[in-house]
Amino acid sequence: MIRSYADEIEDTRELPLPLFEALADAGLFHLVLPRSLGCPELDLPSYVRVIEEIAKADASTAWVMNQGSIFATYAARIPHKIARAIWIDTPRGVVANTPAATAEAVVVPGGYRVTGRQGFSTGCRHASWHAPHARVLEHGTPRVLPNGNPETRYLFVPVTEAERLDTWHVRGLRGTGTHEFAVHNVFVPEDRGVLAVDAPLLESGPLYHIPRTLLFASGDAAVAVGAARNCLNIFYELAGVKTPRAMQGLLREQPMVQAEMGHAEANLRAARALLMETVRETWAEVTAGTLTMDQRAAHRIATTHAIRLAIKVVDAIYTAAGATAIYDGNPIQRIFQDVHVMSQHAQSRLAHYELVGRYWLGMPIDEARL
Repeated sequence: MIRSYADEIEDTRELPLPLFEALADAGLFHLVLPRSLGCPELDLPSYVRVIEEIAKADASTAWVMNQGSIFATYAARIPHKIARAIWIDTPRGVVANTPAATAEAVVVPGGYRVTGRQGFSTGCRHASWHAPHARVLEHGTPRVLPNGNPETRYLFVPVTEAERLDTWHVRGLRGTGTHEFAVHNVFVPEDRGVLAVDAPLLESGPLYHIPRTLLFASGDAAVAVGAARNCLNIFYELAGVKTPRAMQGLLREQPMVQAEMGHAEANLRAARALLMETVRETWAEVTAGTLTMDQRAAHRIATTHAIRLAIKVVDAIYTAAGATAIYDGNPIQRIFQDVHVMSQHAQSRLAHYELVGRYWLGMPIDEARL
């Protein structure tokens, strides 16, 4: 079904409504919600394989699923009644969030008044709720946490109380519908908000003890690996029927292409093996009790490296495919654009190599990035 909607996903810059509804009705946005809400609370190794499989059909679809699913782990940190109202009692409950705290939440009796324009809200076209990320202001000044940092919160707002803005005009991951939204002096009750960082856990499951940034990274890496595998499979079909201009024999008969595909397979298999092995190790450690900084560093570098190797694989395929791959509607072109948008995302930053290198060399780092 996802494959059949490929062109419409690209053209409309969002998941077609019948596809979104099918995914939601199948429970695919609720895979990691707590069992206390009647959801699977899926283990991380299984979750990553699900996202990888969806990405083999379409990267945008898998990206939307990952962003909505991992943000839903906040359900483990808010009162059960509120979590149920947002994700379960709301038909096809999905929350579209935003990374940066560019909104302001003014403390008022009973809650907050939130105002701001928020960017990069993946999947917002079909979400039931928006989650503005806001700096909390009390008596006209920023409220400060005990550690001295400004307090920021996610505040859950029904989509009917937000303004959606058509801003997602991009070349890759077009179908994610990662538009902006705005809220204007919207009242949010106190219990419908959650600290963006270090909110106390109300659920005991091991999944919720893994830093959320690493959960997002795991899914994002799975999207990249799945998309690259799809790209390779498409190329193998092309190579069996295309004869390059001014060359003898099929594309698959060219020694340079053979060598490139050998490297591509090695890189992709290495990326997937590193990702899956590291996810399993993280899961084993967190279920045993404590997730160490060593394992968090290993997880960070594995997810970054998997994304970077996947991009390298797709680049090799794009080059080997020749002019066939340059046209709109060609799946290799689409995947090439998709992975290069992934390359600009925070989870694939080259700076992660420096971060983890510094950690393993015994130098001080910003541990929040792990």
